[in-house]
Formats: sequence, C-alpha cells, structure tokens
Amino acid sequence: MTTRLELSGQGLTSLPDALLSPSLEYLDLYDNRLTSVPDELWSLSGLLVLNLATNRLTSVPPAIGALRRLHTLDLGHNELTALPDELGELSGLTEYLYVSDNRLTEFPVALCSLGRLKYLGCTDNRISTLPEDLSGLAALRELRLYGNGLTELPESLGTLSSLRELHLRKNRLTSLPPSIGELSELRQLDLRENRLTTLPASIARLSKLDKLDLRWNKEFREPSWLADFEAGGCMVLR
Repeated sequence: MTTRLELSGQGLTSLPDALLSPSLEYLDLYDNRLTSVPDELWSLSGLLVLNLATNRLTSVPPAIGALRRLHTLDLGHNELTALPDELGELSGLTEYLYVSDNRLTEFPVALCSLGRLKYLGCTDNRISTLPEDLSGLAALRELRLYGNGLTELPESLGTLSSLRELHLRKNRLTSLPPSIGELSELRQLDLRENRLTTLPASIARLSKLDKLDLRWNKEFREPSWLADFEAGGCMVLR
C-alpha cells in the first residue's frame, strides 16, 4: 500500500519534519505558504510523487537529486529563478515534470538528461532560448512552453520523435525550424500569439497532425500547401 501524506490547502508556513516518515511514497503540499521545506524531505528515497506547487519557494536544493524513484514532480506556481542541475539525475522521473509559472530565465540544460520523461510543462516563465540539443528528451510526448519569450527553436526539436503535443502559444517566434516536420507522432501544434509570417513546408509531412492553431499571428502569410493539408484532415485555426 502506498504511504501517503496529503496536506494541500492547509495554509502551512512550515512543515514539521516529524511528519516526514521514511516510508512516504506520496507527498502533497500543494497550495500552502511554504518558503522552504525541511532538509529531511530530500532523504525520502522511496518517494514516488512530490507536489510542491503553489507555495512561495524561491529555490530547490541540489539534494533533490537523491530522489531517484520519483516519477512525478510538481514545482509549479512558485518563485523559482533557477533549478539545480541535479534534477537531471532523477532517472525515475518518467511521468510528469511541471515547473510552470515561476521566474525561470533559462531552460535548465539538466532537464535534457531526463530520457524517460513523458510530460514537461515549463510555461509562463521568462525563457528566451532553448538548449541547442534537446535529443535527450527522447520519450517526451507533451511539451508545453507557452507564455515565455522564445524567439527561436533549435533544429534538434525534430529529434523528439515521440512528441504528440507541442504548445508554443504566446512567445516571440518569427519562424520554425524545418526539422519540425520530423515529429511524425505530432497530433497538436499550438502556435497562437507569436510573430510567424509563414510555416516551413515540412509541416505538410506531419500525417498524424489533427490540430494546427495559427491564430493571432498578425503578419502571417498562408503558404500555398496549407489548404491541401487542411483538406487532408487537419483542423487549421486561423
């Protein structure tokens, strides 16, 4: 039986370390007022799920790298300006990593070591560029990067061959790399509220794409192939 501790929405400003049983596998501290957590938390080597979202955390210590069994981690809606490199050591992180709505100015390169991760949410931060090499995120199925300041995407985006959803709304993209046409499993591509003027023709190769959202790109000029692509079954929102 999973050992759980659920303390969401309790108005906590501190967490008594006496609550942190070594047998804990599920710890939910969502929606409190925590500015830090006890060091003992990072020694809970059996932890599978950790939810620290919607608190007032300004940092996460390198010791988080010891939580090797963790498969789900939520750090969203805090005040984090950076993440430790040790996040890349969480080899068990397979299901879900959410770091949205913080104050990150850089996409942590260490996250590109999470080769089994399926979902990554890094929205509503202040990230202007991505690492050149994203190929380490080989198992990723859903990538959410909307609400940042991205001006370009690396060619290595095309190596994410398992990706099914790519959400890029509300950035500053003026173009997309041709390699986006290599995302053969892609079903949804959200490009709303950018500065795109056209699309690479390689997108027409995305045979599984069923939704392409292009709304609110003010200077967009529709490429000649897009109507045929839409006729083939993809819903295109203009």
